[in-house]
Amino acid sequence: MPATPGGSSSPSGTVGGPATWAPCGAPFQCATVTVPIDYVHPQNGTINLALIRLPATDPAHRIGDLLTNPGGPGASGVDFVRTGAQLIFSARLRARFDIVGFDPRGVGASSPIECVDGAEMDRLNAIDPIPDDSPAELTAIIDGAKTFDAGCEANSGSLLPFMTTVDAAKDMDLIRQALGDAKLTYLGFSYGTFLGSTYANLFPDRVRAFVLDGAIDPTLSFVDRTVQQAEGFAGAFSRFLAYCASRPTCQFYNGGHPQAAYDALVAQIDRAPLPARATGDPRPVGPGEAFTAVAAALYDQSSWPVLAQGLALAQRGDGSILLLLADAYNERHPDGTYTNIFAANAAVNCADYTAPTDVATYEQLAPRVEALAPRFGEAVVYGSIGCAFWPLHPTRDPVAPTAKGARAIRPRHTNGPSSWRRSSTRACS
Repeated sequence: MPATPGGSSSPSGTVGGPATWAPCGAPFQCATVTVPIDYVHPQNGTINLALIRLPATDPAHRIGDLLTNPGGPGASGVDFVRTGAQLIFSARLRARFDIVGFDPRGVGASSPIECVDGAEMDRLNAIDPIPDDSPAELTAIIDGAKTFDAGCEANSGSLLPFMTTVDAAKDMDLIRQALGDAKLTYLGFSYGTFLGSTYANLFPDRVRAFVLDGAIDPTLSFVDRTVQQAEGFAGAFSRFLAYCASRPTCQFYNGGHPQAAYDALVAQIDRAPLPARATGDPRPVGPGEAFTAVAAALYDQSSWPVLAQGLALAQRGDGSILLLLADAYNERHPDGTYTNIFAANAAVNCADYTAPTDVATYEQLAPRVEALAPRFGEAVVYGSIGCAFWPLHPTRDPVAPTAKGARAIRPRHTNGPSSWRRSSTRACS
C-alpha cells in the first residue's frame, strides 16, 4: 500500500468515500482517497492517492477547499503544499480556503511509477544531450532511452496504460467528492493548467472557480509542443544573456560579451567535464549536467544571478554550482536517490500524446528546431525521444477542451518554458 504523506500506511478505503484527515506535522493534515486504476473497468483494482491540506486560518469565514497542482507532469502536490503553501498563497487566500495538495496517480506517495535506480539515473543524466560529435553520442541517447523505458515497463507496467491526464482529472472529481465540495475550486500551474482544463471539459457543471497559471495549449501536437518548448528556452536564455551583457555587476558579464563566453565554456565542458571542487562531489560535470543546470535556471528570472555565478565558477574550472542546479531540478537527494518525477513525467506524456516512433523523424526534426531555437533545439528534440520506445502508444492526442457551461476560469499565460524534463531517457514535454 502507498504511504501517506505523514509516513504511515493507510488501508484502502471506498471509492468515492469521504477523506479522513489526520495530523502529519502541524499545521498540516493528511489523508488518502481511493480511486479505480481503470475507470473503464473499475472492478480491476484501486490505488490510493495521497492528500495534504493546510487548514484555513479563519475557519469562521472559510469558503471551502482550494485544490492545487504544481505542474510537471510528475511534481508532488503534497510536497508543494507542505513546503510552499505558506509562502506562495496570500494570507487572504489562506484565511478563506483550506489549501489542498495531492500527488496524482503514479506520483510521489500515490502508487509511484518506478523505472531505474539512482546510480542508473546518474549515468543517464550525464549523457550528452546534443549528439554533434560522433554517431556514438546518438547511440548513447537511444540506448539510454530504451534502458529507462524498459525499467518503467518492468517495474510499473500495470499502471502505465492508466497514467493519462484524463485519468488524473477523473481522480480529481473523486477528490472533490471526498472533500465534500459540490463544485471544485482549483489553481493549476503549467502542466496543472492542462489538468485543470481537462477536468473542466469532463465536468463543466462541477467547476466553481479555476485559475490556470502559465497556461499551456493542450491542442498542440507532440512535435509542435517540442518546438514551442525549445523556443521558450531559447527566448529565456537570450533574455538572460541580455541581462548579463548590460550589467557589469553580473558575474557572467565577460566584458559585455556573455554569449561568446558561454559558447566557449560549453565547448570546453564538452571536451573535458569539470570537477565539483567546492562541494567535493565525485561526479564530473559534463554536457548533460551543465545543460540541465542552465535550463533549470531559465524558468524564473530570480534564478539568473545563481546561474551567472555558476557559469562564472565553471569558467574557473569548478562545476559545483551547475551540479547543484541540475540536482535540484532533477530532484536528486544527497544520498544519490531521486524522486520519481521523471518516471511519472514520462508515463503521463507518453500516455497522452502520439509520438513519432522512428529515430529518423527525430534526426530530421533536430536541426530544424535548432535553427529556430539555437543552443536548445537539438537537446529538447532528443530529450523527447523516450516516447518512441515507450511500451505503449496512444492512438490519439488530447481533444481541444471546450468546458461548455463551466464558469469562472481564468487563464494566465507565459512566454517562457513550460513544464519540461530533459534526458535522453524521458521528457516528452
